[in-house]
Formats: sequence, structure tokens, C-alpha cells
Amino acid sequence: MHLASRNIKITTMPHLPLTVVAIGAGHRSVICASYALKHPERMKLVAVAEPNEHRRNALADAHHVSHDMRFASYQELVARPVLARAAINGTMDGLHYDSTNLLLDRGYDVLLEKPIAPTEREVRDLIEKATRLKRIVMICHVLRYAPFYARLKSLIAAGEIGRITAIETRECVAYHHVAAAFVRGRWNQRSVNPMLLSKCCHDLDIIAWLMSGVPALRVSSFGSRSFFRPENAPAGSAERCLVGCCIESTCPYSACTNYITQNLQPFYAFESAEHMGELTLQQKLDSLKVSPMGRCVWHCDNDVVDRQTVAIEFADGTVGSHVLATGSARGGRTIFVQGTTGELEGNAESGIIKLRKPRLEHGADHTEQTLDVNIAGGGDGHGGGDMLLVEDFVSVVNHEPTSAGATHIADSLTGHLLAFAADRAMLKHSVESVA
Repeated sequence: MHLASRNIKITTMPHLPLTVVAIGAGHRSVICASYALKHPERMKLVAVAEPNEHRRNALADAHHVSHDMRFASYQELVARPVLARAAINGTMDGLHYDSTNLLLDRGYDVLLEKPIAPTEREVRDLIEKATRLKRIVMICHVLRYAPFYARLKSLIAAGEIGRITAIETRECVAYHHVAAAFVRGRWNQRSVNPMLLSKCCHDLDIIAWLMSGVPALRVSSFGSRSFFRPENAPAGSAERCLVGCCIESTCPYSACTNYITQNLQPFYAFESAEHMGELTLQQKLDSLKVSPMGRCVWHCDNDVVDRQTVAIEFADGTVGSHVLATGSARGGRTIFVQGTTGELEGNAESGIIKLRKPRLEHGADHTEQTLDVNIAGGGDGHGGGDMLLVEDFVSVVNHEPTSAGATHIADSLTGHLLAFAADRAMLKHSVESVA
């Protein structure tokens, strides 16, 4: 819930604005740091560590960071005396563990992009360290802050549907998104992360959060890479969209159509040429002829699943399930929560929640109330959750009142354990314990 909506007066403290450093200057760090531009009285970015010079300077320039506070690595930054009270860690997933360890040792509180780390051992190690050092680490589970999911949580907490008996979530990854990030892009390898951890740790976290601490006991899962494989390549296709492909103009996965004509996923598509500034049409075409983003989706080196289902048993008998489907015409998330006295069904993209309850009167078997939690103007990213997450982080560090969704690292453990257990279950064709 937004702090302002709870009529809580935030008292300005002498140490405000909160000073932060950014570790990594990619998409997520840029978004989180933008809170400082919108609320300079609350947060100030004072240093940037990023090996890519273009990204480092772009973020630093936007926040007027002095040149002596721009570092080529997080190791270089943490070698200096403490530069701020907190850090935004937006490094790539494989760097989360090492970089957060160094930040905690140095004395920073941390806002850490999800997932916490690629392995269960690393996740547990970071939780133990943050607890032992009494450092604040919050995870960017931004869906908790989206008004859609915050409203679901408040309805359940208010007893509107009684005790939860079943939860079903589904994430549909649009055809252009899965191609850009998980087939052609940097998350297309299990060695980076299993697909479930990369894409669905948000959804599994929501399930665990709505269950309010009820332990998850067992998980089973099925999934595979069944579609984006060479044997499924249509007749006339080639290894690259713009080099010898006879069906490029009619293919829904055409790199030219997706990334140039439709201007979809430009951040992923032309990342390798971002240092060149605004690209001409010819420069974009030339890039797609040689970059990984111009490869045929059926002739890539991807090995992550392109569909997966997860089944969960909780200690109180509640059952949960999640379905990951890729290649969807329209991407988005849906949820259904069954309770002992009612049910909730919602679509995160439309912002519509339907609350239904049994009805005993003649002529109808249930009542239905439609709740619209859309934000006027669409809000910021993740259904309005991005800025609310950063706002909450600032409040937590400042020991101010916070929301019900505060994503402290220990509270994010269950969702991660579900992802790890589901991956094991899928690979071993087994039912796995969630310990």
C-alpha cells in the first residue's frame, strides 16, 4: 500500500535525503535510481559503479554525480571509505552474491534486484549474513507493491474470502519478450538461471506472500524446451532473420518486425549498440545482421524451458499452482484465489479484480463485485510497483512507517525455495520437499 494512502505523516529527519550508490547501471538500477530525480528530498544518488563506460556516465550524468564518484567496478567502489548509507544493487544475477557480500561487509544497507542469488546456498548465506550484521537487505519483488496485488492482499487479510484453500497463478510471456530475453537474450541459459527463477520468482513470491507465512511442504513440476528447437523451424527459415530467411516477412518472431517496425523490446534488441546513441534504420538493420538478437528463434543456443507448471502443497492443506507459458500473443499475469467463504479472480494488466461469494437467494447462485485498481495514467513500471518499492526502501532505512509488502530478504526466502525445489522436481521427475 502506498504510504500516502494510509494517512501517515512522514517526518523529515536530519539525515535526509537518503544517500545511495548504484552498483550496476542497467535497466533496473536506472529505474530504481529515478526515484531520486522524482523525490530529491528523499533520496540522492552519489556514486555509480559500472564497467560499461556509456552506461556508467549516462546514469551518473542524469544524477549529476561527480566524476571522482564514478567507478569501473563494484570492487573499486567498496575499496573506498563508505560513500553513502545504502546501495542499489542492479548487477547481473550471477554477481548478486559476491557484490552484496562486499556491500554488507562495508556497511551498506542494500536494495537488491531479484533473484537474491542463483543457488539456494548463496541465498541462505546472504540471509544469514544480513541478519548477523543487522543490515537491511530488501529484494526487488515489485509485484508486492503494485496496487493490484496490494489490494488482493488487503482483501484476503480482511477475511473477505475466509481461509485460503487454493491459489492459481499464471504468467504468459509475450512472443516478442520471450524471444528477446530468453531465446536470443542473456537469460537463455540454465547456467545463468533456470527460467522459473529468472521470470517467475515474482509469481512464486506472491503465492508465498498471500499465504502469510504458512510453510510450503512439497512441490512437483513439469516443463521443457519443446518449441524453440531446430526441428520446429518452419520450412524456408534460416539461421538469421535478415540473412537468407524466406519467411521473415510473415514470421511473428522476425527480429526486424519486432525490434524495428513494432519497436518492441528495444532495450534488449540494440543493447550492443547503445553507446552509439539514437540509431538510424540502417544501423539497426546492420546490428541485427550480426548480433545475437538477429538469430532465428529456432536456431539459437538457448536451453531454458519454454513452458513449465508448478504444483505446491502447504502445511495447512492449501494447494497452489503456477503456469509459465511463453510465446503468448498477449503477455500478462492472472490469479485465482479460492477461500472458504468466497473467491478472488484478477488480471494484473487490466487491474480488474472480481470478488465472488455464494448467494442463497432464489435466481442466482453467487454475488460478484468488480474492483478496478487501475492507476490513472498507468503508473510506473510493474503496475505501479517500482517507485513504491523504492519509497518503502527509503522508509525502512530511515526507520519510518512502511507498507505491508516490505520485501526484507528473509521474507523472500520461501518464494526462492519454491523455485529451487520446482526446478529439482522437474529435472528429477520427482516430488521435492521445500526445506
